[in-house]
Amino acid sequence: MSIPPPLPSDEQRLHPWSWLFALQQQVQQFLLPLLALLVFGSRSDDDLPYHHWISGAIVLSLVVSAVLQYLSYRYRIGSDALSIRSGIFERTRREIPFARIHNVVVHQNLLHRLFGVAELRLESAGGDKPEAEMRVLKLPQALELERLIRQGSDGVTPQIDTNAPHSDVLLALPLSELVRQGLISNRALVVVAAAMGAAYQLFPRRATSDFIEEHGRQAFGYASQLQLGAITLVSSALLILALALVLMQLVSIGLSIVQYYGFRLSEADRRLTVERGLFTRVRSSVARRRIQAWTLREGALHRLFKRRQLRVDIAGGGQQQEQDGRALKELAPLATPATCDGLLQHLLPQLQWPPLHWQAVSRRGWWRLCLPALVLMSALSALLIYETGSLWGLLPLLWLPWSALKAYRQVSRIGYSIDAQRVAIRGGWWNRWWRVAELDKLQALRLDRSPLDRRFGTATLTLDTAGAAGAPALQLRFLDEAQARALMAQLEQEMVRRKLRW
Repeated sequence: MSIPPPLPSDEQRLHPWSWLFALQQQVQQFLLPLLALLVFGSRSDDDLPYHHWISGAIVLSLVVSAVLQYLSYRYRIGSDALSIRSGIFERTRREIPFARIHNVVVHQNLLHRLFGVAELRLESAGGDKPEAEMRVLKLPQALELERLIRQGSDGVTPQIDTNAPHSDVLLALPLSELVRQGLISNRALVVVAAAMGAAYQLFPRRATSDFIEEHGRQAFGYASQLQLGAITLVSSALLILALALVLMQLVSIGLSIVQYYGFRLSEADRRLTVERGLFTRVRSSVARRRIQAWTLREGALHRLFKRRQLRVDIAGGGQQQEQDGRALKELAPLATPATCDGLLQHLLPQLQWPPLHWQAVSRRGWWRLCLPALVLMSALSALLIYETGSLWGLLPLLWLPWSALKAYRQVSRIGYSIDAQRVAIRGGWWNRWWRVAELDKLQALRLDRSPLDRRFGTATLTLDTAGAAGAPALQLRFLDEAQARALMAQLEQEMVRRKLRW
């Protein structure tokens, strides 16, 4: 690996091609309006193509805006902060201390890799937007700036060093694990649902229904001409369904490989770094002390393949980073239970994991969890009976025994464990989960009692940290009221005598 050049301390511009990437982002935002203007804005009887002039003016304004952004953007690397100056008419100057930067993301898509550049994104503890997006830098400069910011945010005076810091690889996913991840996640269902929703929105409803009816009649007529028997028709339908499922699984595997190819979790200077991506490479790093909560997940398919998932909630990121997939959330997208437990034990050395004993909660009123299914299935059954006038409308009620069994098993698995440093909560049955948070990260406690809680003498205790906004919620349900108040008082005492650590 080539040694990155030292970063200058005076004001610098971004890469000369940065305006091209700013233009790319702006075009993506205006792509649909431009396409709509070009496709629907023209008429055959128009003498002058006004829509072409409007489209050209919009594109020209986007180019001018991108170039002005490049000319007005300056940054300077100080001893303990990053200074950014931008704007033409409304000038802005931002001072970002290294100690306030919680997450650093180095992003490279295909265009970035073609030009040998990268986008650097700096995230703090709050807000939905990053503190700064440096679009774009040369890749060696971006990696060196990431290292300097990482040192400053960890409380170390940043120093330019040509020796790369030593890092330990904690987890690397081979291709076989990516195949399992695709089979478990089944991401193709999400893609198909999104495509169907987009088609429904873009194309007129009548045209869509006519297309389905026309091709359905053609397929039915072709099948009728073959004069196939009932067994052959059923076998053909099952074969087509099986082929569709196989195709969906192959698409899911492909999507998993594209997203997680080259996945590597490493640790250096008490900081975790995740690298992944086939076409778009994403490198995210976060200090271990910034992690607010840890989550282990295990669905039915995970248990079939004997795998688990380890996720974290950090103080920062926001919804925008969640949606574009750049936020560091998954430390282990897929690994064996022993590997996930070992990672958690390594990263939280003072925690005994798994806990030797789980405290159970009250099972009174367990049926409350199946109330939504009871209301929904009853309404659906009544509607079907009204529409069909037959007892076949009672079929949705067959779901209620399964819902009741699931509710009872869920309440049976709810438990918690508290030691001198951590609080751990578990729940779920069909889809199981474990949540862990350090007592030093707790910010607030909330005790809730619904009318049904007052009826059964129970309560819900919710624990709040700076960034533990993931699902499931960090809360304990179905606690006895006295048990909940005693637990709340115990945690309050711990919060008072401890210093909040971000």
